[in-house]
Amino acid sequence: MWQSLHRDRLFLVLLAALIALAWVSLLAWGHSPYSRFLDHEALTEVTGEDVRLLVFFVAGWTLMIFAMMLPTTLPLIRLFRTITSDRSNHIVLAGLLSAGYLVVWMAFGVLVHAADLGVHELSEQIGWLDSNDWVIGAGTLVLAGAYQFTPLKYHCLDKCRSPFSFINRRWSGGNELRQSFQIGFDHGIFCLGCCWSLMLLMFGVGAGNIGWMLLLGGVMGVEKNMPWGRRLSAPLGYSLIGSGALVTVVHFL
Repeated sequence: MWQSLHRDRLFLVLLAALIALAWVSLLAWGHSPYSRFLDHEALTEVTGEDVRLLVFFVAGWTLMIFAMMLPTTLPLIRLFRTITSDRSNHIVLAGLLSAGYLVVWMAFGVLVHAADLGVHELSEQIGWLDSNDWVIGAGTLVLAGAYQFTPLKYHCLDKCRSPFSFINRRWSGGNELRQSFQIGFDHGIFCLGCCWSLMLLMFGVGAGNIGWMLLLGGVMGVEKNMPWGRRLSAPLGYSLIGSGALVTVVHFL
C-alpha cells in the first residue's frame, strides 16, 4: 500500500513538474527575441519558403496545451493511475492516455491555425474587413459567449466532470494499450467540445499572452473540476457576449 502511495505521489510530482516547466518555458519565450512567433499577427508571415514560423507555432501551441489543458484533466489521469496501479506497465498506460488527450488538442491547434491564415487572407482581399478588423475580435467574443449556452457545451462538460463513469464505460480489460490511448482520445474530444471556444480566444488576444492563458486555464479548470463549476458557464457566457458588444459600442463612439 505504501509503495503504491509513493508511486502515485511521485507520478503527480513529475506531472506537476512537467506542467510547471511548460509555464516557465512560455514565460521565458514571451521575454525572448522569438516572442513574436507566439503572437496572433505573426501567423500571417508563414509562407512556403519560411516554415520556421509554423514550427514555432506548433511548439508554442504544444507548450500551451501542457500548461493550460493538461492540469484540467488531472483528476482523470490520477484516477486512471489508481485503477491501473497493479499493472507492471502502468506508466506506459498513463502515458498513452495523456498522449491520446494531447493528440486531439494538437489537431485542433493545426486546424485553427489554418483557419486563422484563411481569415487573414480574406481580410487582405476585402478592404472593409481589413480596415475594421475589430469585427473579428468582437465576433470571436460573442461566438465564445453564445456557445456557453448550447446543449453540446453542457453535454461535453458533464462528460469531463465525471471521470469515474467515463473510465468505467471504456475500460474493459481488453487491449490495454489501445484502450488507454482511446480513453485519452475520447476525453480529449469531449474536453474540446467543452472548451474549444475559450481556446479560440487565444488567437484573438495573442497565443503567447501569459495573463490570458492563466485566466482561461483557471476558468476551464474550475468549470471541469470544482463542484460548483458547472454554474460558472452561464455567467461566463454573458460576460463574453457583453465584452463583444462593448467592443462594438466603443468602436462607434
